[in-house]
Amino acid sequence: MYKLVVLTDSEHADGFRLAGCEVVTADSQEEARKSLGTLVDDDSSGIIAVNEAMMAAIDERLQRKIDSIYRPIVVSLPIAEKLSFGEEHRAYLSRLIRRAIGFDITLRRG
Repeated sequence: MYKLVVLTDSEHADGFRLAGCEVVTADSQEEARKSLGTLVDDDSSGIIAVNEAMMAAIDERLQRKIDSIYRPIVVSLPIAEKLSFGEEHRAYLSRLIRRAIGFDITLRRG
């Protein structure tokens, strides 16, 4: 059985642990790159959720590897300061959805 692992900083780790996720913490970009490389090579990893700021800092070689494999699935988690209200918020969420499912979806207020 494959596992879900969350790679995030120490500040946000406890919330994911409370939700029942396995958590790997990294408090620097270098530590995050090393941890993500290890998790990608781990045969038991099914989904790796990575703090978006950490995902942005990975090197091109690791990004190509992630793009070329089918498992584990690596997804980035939006960080709090990105989730503001307004048009920028809708555009940001649209990009996340497009990346996740491959389609553009128009977000409207109910």
